[in-house]
Amino acid sequence: MNLQDNSNVFEETTRHVPVKSWRSWLIGRPLATADAPHQTIGKLIGLAVFSSDAMSSVAYGPQELMVALALTGVSSLRLAFPIAIAIAILLAILTFSYEQTIHAYSGGGGAYIVARDNLGEIPAQVAGAALLTDYVLTVSVSISSGVAQIVSAFPGLFNFRVEIAVGLILFIMLINMRGVKESGATFAIPTYCFLVLAFITVIVGLIRFFTGTLGMVVDPPSLQTGIIQPLTIYIILRAFANGTSSLTGVEAISNGIPAFKEPRSQNAGTTLMWMSGILGTLLLGIAFLSVQIGAIPSESETVISQLARTAFGGQGFLYLAMIIGTTVILVMAANTAFADFPRLSALQAADSFLPRQLTYRGSRLVYSYGIAALAIIASLLVIVFQASVTNLIPLYAIGVFLSFTLSQAGMAHRWWKAGHLAPGIEIKEPGSILRHDDGWLHKMIINGFGSVCTLIVTIVFAFAKFKDGAWIVVILIPSLVGIFLMIHRHYTNLASQLTLEKHIPSVRISRLRVIMPVSGMHRGTVAALRYACTLSDDVTAVHVSIDEKETVKLEEKWENWGEGVRLVVLNSPYRLFLEPLLEYIDKIDVTLRGDEAITIVVPQFIPKHWWNNVLHTRTAEMLRKVLLQRENIVITEVPYQVH
Repeated sequence: MNLQDNSNVFEETTRHVPVKSWRSWLIGRPLATADAPHQTIGKLIGLAVFSSDAMSSVAYGPQELMVALALTGVSSLRLAFPIAIAIAILLAILTFSYEQTIHAYSGGGGAYIVARDNLGEIPAQVAGAALLTDYVLTVSVSISSGVAQIVSAFPGLFNFRVEIAVGLILFIMLINMRGVKESGATFAIPTYCFLVLAFITVIVGLIRFFTGTLGMVVDPPSLQTGIIQPLTIYIILRAFANGTSSLTGVEAISNGIPAFKEPRSQNAGTTLMWMSGILGTLLLGIAFLSVQIGAIPSESETVISQLARTAFGGQGFLYLAMIIGTTVILVMAANTAFADFPRLSALQAADSFLPRQLTYRGSRLVYSYGIAALAIIASLLVIVFQASVTNLIPLYAIGVFLSFTLSQAGMAHRWWKAGHLAPGIEIKEPGSILRHDDGWLHKMIINGFGSVCTLIVTIVFAFAKFKDGAWIVVILIPSLVGIFLMIHRHYTNLASQLTLEKHIPSVRISRLRVIMPVSGMHRGTVAALRYACTLSDDVTAVHVSIDEKETVKLEEKWENWGEGVRLVVLNSPYRLFLEPLLEYIDKIDVTLRGDEAITIVVPQFIPKHWWNNVLHTRTAEMLRKVLLQRENIVITEVPYQVH
């Protein structure tokens, strides 16, 4: 025990160690707070944790791009590769922009922190709402796409795709409850297996294409488009919007910088470059080969499945390995959201825009409430949309591109501020320290250009996919911002009422007037009565008389067991209990002096088994619900355990 400078303050560290339980077996032994620095990860594990979403999107991004083009017939699918090139260029712009963000905001937080520090409260909440929505959709889309890969190989499981998807979400949730370091180590090997298999597929496909032995996909699924539409700019923009879903994980690393080992910014920046190089290469390779083999986008067989069996000449070992690897990486893409959603929600909760419970770390030093919330919401979404990637994709990407826009606009404004700051002057902002930067102009141009590009994509996506379901997100994000502001208003009002600044203490309470409701005379009543007598000499027992015979029995026992305390009997001709008691309390309340307070002592016996509670009236709970809104009244429950 350490004595502080103030002699009335003592410090002591508990020696209690959490005991082993089913939770320990399920998610691992509890970790001490001091273990937090040892739970950070390096670049290789970081690539698995934060990049699986972006890398896995090559499994559905090109396919969804081709779905939009297929509306105009098979011949239009040749445009998939040029559109993929445009998406790769956008990826390069985003990568350079976010690389600057990582070094400027080493504490992480991504678009939310950048917008908060540079654009203001409302833009920050818009960015937060957009990213939280995107993370939920990341889990739903990636898991549903993973299940689609399974169904492609095993069509008999098609009717069970929703159950499989929900089960996989719960599995990922459980792994993440074990901690970032352990979940990263768990997923690292499958991630790199997928990358190896994906590159083998693309390289083999390219070799066979240039040697003239690739051929066309055998027995492709039928093209189900209904009435063929003419090729228009609208269709091309819609295909581009679908394809940009491949870029949705680019911001993940900037959000999770604190999870990296020191030097954090350098490690995170390097990981971002690795991720972008891998994503761009696979995106272009898969789009190019899919066009060359005549792949047809379909719910019954994915484009990846068609490419793999064409490149490998059938459904042999390498084909099955690729399908399994793709399924695993798509499942692990959800892990990126599970790594970032809890961190972002904790940041917003710390700023009082989400429930404070989201800031609490669980036994494994992860934000357990955020992880559980994400799993529940994503599971509901999968159930509602029947694990269909095509149905979910219109909701996807618009949120993240909105956050891209706000992040880059915020960074551009930050560089402008840095450029107009005198050398040697520092300004401490909530998320970083602002200093003069000689290269502010070209950095501002990079982020400003990135903001304009992503804004255009956001508008295109909202316009092209509005009728297909994007309208839900367009309505949802402002609604979430409204909810965030309501939560913030509640916490602000609460803080203003609880603050000690300019607070004048009220008159010290020197006398308690104790009221104890009594329904019958038993051991619990006697125990509560004796406790009440220790609080004050002014104790009044109150019995609401509903049954005259029971009242007579109580009065007879009171003579022997009442400890000399006065008993007031309130006759209730309409057999009401709470109303007469509250009326009596009101009469006492109006007679209180400034140095007096009322304490209600409620005897409550506790049954041996919790289910026995349904057999009793639970008077204490009823009184608590009614009286908690009253001032100058304290409710004390005196339990009596029944064994």
